[in-house]
Amino acid sequence: MDRLKTMLKVDTRRMFTTRLFYIMVGIALCMPIAILVMTSSLAGTENIDPKTGEVTVVEGFDSAWQMIGSEGGFDMMSKGTASAQADESSDMGSGMDMTSMCNINLVYMMTGIFLCLFVGEDFRSGYAKNLFTVRAKKGDYVASKTIMGLVAGTAMLIAFFIGTLLGGKIAGLPFDLGNSGIDGLVMCMLAKILLTGVFAAIFLAMSVYAKKKTWLSILLSLGAGMLLFMMIPMVTPLDSSIMNVVICLAGSAMFCFGLGAISKLVLNKTSLV
Repeated sequence: MDRLKTMLKVDTRRMFTTRLFYIMVGIALCMPIAILVMTSSLAGTENIDPKTGEVTVVEGFDSAWQMIGSEGGFDMMSKGTASAQADESSDMGSGMDMTSMCNINLVYMMTGIFLCLFVGEDFRSGYAKNLFTVRAKKGDYVASKTIMGLVAGTAMLIAFFIGTLLGGKIAGLPFDLGNSGIDGLVMCMLAKILLTGVFAAIFLAMSVYAKKKTWLSILLSLGAGMLLFMMIPMVTPLDSSIMNVVICLAGSAMFCFGLGAISKLVLNKTSLV
């Protein structure tokens, strides 16, 4: 436990003194502002395909909170009638637009990039090899880096939330929560923060596998993250409840312990250079 505390202090100091952390948080803050302002200014613009003559209209955000999530969650998985399934297929065909893809869920991918660069630097500089040779246990290293991923991801999620408030205000968008209410918004953000543990565990496993090959760890992390990306709106909708929070907490605990053990095994079985 003392070794873990020492490593956490070192990693915390390193993370909060590196420019990378503040650059990523700054991007998370500016991203929703840019998206909301640009889409609002372009909303309603008509584009004509010169070959077919088909007219398409650029759609914007109806509410600033669409940057955080949409209502529905598990209701999206419970449609059982033929007509409901047909409607869902139609929605999925036309719903992969700006409002469904460019939202706070992109922060999970940003967390992966940060963690890959943060861990990769340990192996490139020789710090990890020296660390394990002198005093540290690999389990403590995995635990410390997972916690750093959680902290970094949480900071970026909060920055994105603040950016949404600023961007919505600048763009003149309404902040109507509909049936979600303040309670749903709070639970939604809490669920998203807890869900960071799932992605932090995945990204760390890819990072310790690739070690100093940062490009490989980023590719593997983004690939693995995209497999779960479409599940995020279902488990963290805008109208989240305590059930969503519990599910995200349980999922994060399972992934952190399970993939943490795998990450430790990878460090034990492979070269540290």
